[in-house]
Amino acid sequence: MDRTRIIFVVIVVVALCIVGVMVGVQVIGNLVEGANTSQTDAETRAPQVDVPAGGILVTVESSNTKEAWMKQMEADFNAAGMKTSNGRPIAVQVTHGTSGGAMDAILDGTLQPIAWSPGDQSWVDQANDTWRQRTNKPLASQSCPATVYAPLGFAMWKPMAETLGWPNELIGWDTIVALAEDPNGWASYGRPEWGQFRFGHTHPAYANSGLLAMTSFVYGVTGKTDTLTAADVYAPEVEEAMRALEQVTSKYGRQAPAILDAMARQGPSYLHAAAVPEAEVVRFNIERGDELAFPLVFIFPAGGAIWADQPYCVLDNADWVDAEEAEAATIFRDFILTRAQQEKAIDNFLRPLDPSIPLRAPLTMANGTDPNVTPRTVASLPSPNAAVSNAVIDLFNITKRKATIMLVLDVSGSMQGDRINTARAATVEFLNRLDANDEVGLMVFSNDVTMLAEPARVGDVVEGLSQRVNGLIADGNTALYGAMCEAVAQMETLRAEDLAAGESRLYGIILLSDGEDTVGRPTENQMFATCLPANAEADGVRIYPIAFGNAADVPVLERVANVTGGRMFTAAPTSISNVYLSISAEQ
Repeated sequence: MDRTRIIFVVIVVVALCIVGVMVGVQVIGNLVEGANTSQTDAETRAPQVDVPAGGILVTVESSNTKEAWMKQMEADFNAAGMKTSNGRPIAVQVTHGTSGGAMDAILDGTLQPIAWSPGDQSWVDQANDTWRQRTNKPLASQSCPATVYAPLGFAMWKPMAETLGWPNELIGWDTIVALAEDPNGWASYGRPEWGQFRFGHTHPAYANSGLLAMTSFVYGVTGKTDTLTAADVYAPEVEEAMRALEQVTSKYGRQAPAILDAMARQGPSYLHAAAVPEAEVVRFNIERGDELAFPLVFIFPAGGAIWADQPYCVLDNADWVDAEEAEAATIFRDFILTRAQQEKAIDNFLRPLDPSIPLRAPLTMANGTDPNVTPRTVASLPSPNAAVSNAVIDLFNITKRKATIMLVLDVSGSMQGDRINTARAATVEFLNRLDANDEVGLMVFSNDVTMLAEPARVGDVVEGLSQRVNGLIADGNTALYGAMCEAVAQMETLRAEDLAAGESRLYGIILLSDGEDTVGRPTENQMFATCLPANAEADGVRIYPIAFGNAADVPVLERVANVTGGRMFTAAPTSISNVYLSISAEQ
């Protein structure tokens, strides 16, 4: 009996130790994930450069388009040993993001740089207007000088551009709209094998390239080259033309490189052209030319282009910037405007402001752009002011194809704790960001796949659906493959019904999962062979997987995104909201 009792005690102790180790591993895993997430979130704010003792760190938030050049400017400046008038050494750290995202973050106080360099003056005007309403003064007391040119136009596959007459004939927005409206598509140009025209551009509410592209579109339709008004934007002929363009626009997003990446991965049958900066086209031809079916060419729109001039603002009216920091930021500004630094812009696919600096490689016809085009040969169109920017974004939302979205959420046991809590909150936030005339449905999976709500008009269901999401609990296994199969089947049925009714929409599945499939029905091979397309279609059902944590099956999720023409995102509890924001721009 004593021996039995001893054995029993030993078993209990061992079991408790095992449980303790398992809990410890889980806690450590959560802590590691949290640490990685915190580091990721802090990377853009924490000093990444050496700040001399007693020195001043100038933080600069800059647009993505000129990232390579600005990082070179940062290195050159920090090596130059510059000082303020008081003798304090200056160090500069440049971080990068979308112009719209940076503006919003600065205005809500989550981003506090000393200087800000968005892609275009229009973002400065919007930020100053908002800041002036709050404080009776703009964010920057002085005007924000231009730094370099990054002109906006079209990226197009070279054979298609040549079919339209490039480089000898001018191609304008009128040509693009006519091609979009033509029921015969490319057949009208003797190339029926290319089918209907397919276009892409970034979302004007989030991306500088999207806002400027759509503003350029309005200029092209109206034929104006002087300052636009909101009334010009809302003119019936502009709305009609934009609606025609948006009916063949199959790809949006927050950043132009992501659109070009989709073109590279999916090939010429996916998108035929996209509105992007010149710099990105040249960069893609050089860095990823081996992946491209054909070279891309950059087309300056006939009638004028917006030569985005990347202004530099010292935010000296912000309460987080003192006088010496403002002075240091001004010294950096003057440094990057010197001729020596302007010449380096060319190496980074940008154009210097000074017309006396001759253009050279890589800005060449061989790399897809015409170096002979200048603001003197292709008119420089004025940037949109705040009123025009708001009108352009509004008209885009009015005319764009609406989306049908299925939210597919992992509610297996591994989602317990912070993951399910933050997933619920971020999903509700995403629902409230959707257009009222989009459609949204909700599916969850653990041991089985359960349809909680068929897709319906957002304005009619968002409140009730938000309540359903807030009530989700995590338990059970992970029927990942089955969830993808059922979601695609549901969306393909809806798509067929819409096409039969003559309705053109975008279709997206947002699938959030933190682990691998643990059910095994169907198998991974069955899912790819029988549920998913072999190749992405421009207007097909796209899947946007979110790998939620380190245990997510990233290889499978990435492959799913690729074959459907979607895009995979990685997230942790602290970054899931930003991932949902990126997906909002895709739809």
